[in-house]
Amino acid sequence: MNIGEKIKQLRVKNGLTQEELAGRCELSKGFISQLERDLTSPSIATLIDILESLGTNIKDFFNESVNEKVVFKKDDVFTKEDKDSGYVIHWLVSNAQKNAMEPILIKLDPGGSSELDNPHDGEEFGYVVSGGVTVYLGTQKYKVKKGECFYFKPVTTHKIVNSAKSQSVVLWVSSPPSF
Repeated sequence: MNIGEKIKQLRVKNGLTQEELAGRCELSKGFISQLERDLTSPSIATLIDILESLGTNIKDFFNESVNEKVVFKKDDVFTKEDKDSGYVIHWLVSNAQKNAMEPILIKLDPGGSSELDNPHDGEEFGYVVSGGVTVYLGTQKYKVKKGECFYFKPVTTHKIVNSAKSQSVVLWVSSPPSF
């Protein structure tokens, strides 16, 4: 971490000159200049004073946000195939377990079925891209055709089964991740 550059960015963001910041912290303009160019390092007490003058604190100052990945490409997709159950799952977002939701693309052969999932906290959403599926929620079942979607809270066992004569494709999003 480049402490001096980060302090300079905060100072400029707050519309302060080096002299104004120095005055608020009872430091010299020269010290602030050297600090911003990483030619000197402040004591912890001095750093705390500077950060308070800039409207932040030491915790937030050092809490660097990680640039999270926004675009996921074909190489990022993880695929699992279960020929016995007649499905292929494509995890579209790598490491989605750390996120609030997990999108998958599930392709079901005719008569193919997702695994039976037990009740859990969260929500489930699916959009039928092609074909048609039957959503099983406990003893209830719901037919969903191409261009339609389903949404439910998974308070009972649940799965989807391809009810079409050809392959069905569903974009399925689970929150929290459970696939």
